[in-house]
Amino acid sequence: MSQYSGKRATLGEVAVLAGVSRSAVSRAFTEGASVSLKTRSKVERAALELGYRPNVLARSLTTRKTGLVGLVANNFHSGNSSLRATA
Repeated sequence: MSQYSGKRATLGEVAVLAGVSRSAVSRAFTEGASVSLKTRSKVERAALELGYRPNVLARSLTTRKTGLVGLVANNFHSGNSSLRATA
């Protein structure tokens, strides 16, 4: 929870607390992105203090990758016992 608003911490709040730009915070949480160790350390400390977690849904909108797998099936209740899932 953010100490600033009583709600979930935002990327902007992490940037303010760390003394860096919003884009630097974004790069610090993006694997393989160019960010100095000093900046990454400041961002990680600020994020930990605020309880910040990157928003997976927001990230999926920009990367166009959700990491979800869909399953489409016509009949899960087949009479054929060989098709039934067992625990």
